[in-house]
Amino acid sequence: MPDKKDKKITRAQLIDALNEDLSREYQAIIAYVNYSQVLKGAAYMNIADELAVHATEELAHALAIANHVDYLGGMPSVTPKPVKTSEKAEDMLKFDLENEKNTIANYRRRVKQADSLNEFAIAESIREILMQEQDHLIALATALGIDPPNPGIAD
Repeated sequence: MPDKKDKKITRAQLIDALNEDLSREYQAIIAYVNYSQVLKGAAYMNIADELAVHATEELAHALAIANHVDYLGGMPSVTPKPVKTSEKAEDMLKFDLENEKNTIANYRRRVKQADSLNEFAIAESIREILMQEQDHLIALATALGIDPPNPGIAD
């Protein structure tokens, strides 16, 4: 019996998966806008500025993913995933790190899924997004003083 991961994805399933990604991008935009403005203290000023840049990059990602959903015949999501907040700067950075880790894992899976449907342009677009998401992961890990975690790949 074939493994669940080996099952070929349909266009409709790819649309649904991309809409999940889009909701994660909305979450990231909101979180980065919020966190970039509320992080306080000299130790966090550089990363606060970096988070403001991340917010604009996440908006570009959302526009690209929405375009892919539309191209595939779907309706782009309008609902963000929930955004965690905290009074503690370190907690906010950890929330962002975890979100980036999940986003990278899902986009790694999405590249394979798009390729399996011969949607090579979508896969290439997501590869470009992945490069920025990995940069975000590295920046957050550096701000936290830890090594970047290995996101793996979403099942």
